[in-house]
Amino acid sequence: MAKNKDLFLFKKEFGKWQDKLGLTGYSTFFYHEPLDGCYADIGINLDGMVATLRLNSDLTKQEKKDKDIRTSAKHEAIHLLVGRLSENARYRHTSAAELRECVEELVCKLEKLI
Repeated sequence: MAKNKDLFLFKKEFGKWQDKLGLTGYSTFFYHEPLDGCYADIGINLDGMVATLRLNSDLTKQEKKDKDIRTSAKHEAIHLLVGRLSENARYRHTSAAELRECVEELVCKLEKLI
């Protein structure tokens, strides 16, 4: 039951930030499943305006203590906000690793400001 509460809170908080950031044109799908190396993630299909979010269902007690569902939901909403930038930048002369690092840095900064 606690896992369902986690996913419910994640969906609710993501929806709040999706509204605040003006990203309501996206259809969203949520999954609660084991993830390797992260607490949550998002996949974005810009052509279809679809966001697929996953929340890690396989965390240790310590990992659950160290992470906050609300902060993670906001973090993924900010990824949706910069999704178009990220996609467009892939067509520029830069490596995927450099781009990923820059976008992650921006998301972390915005997370603290928003």
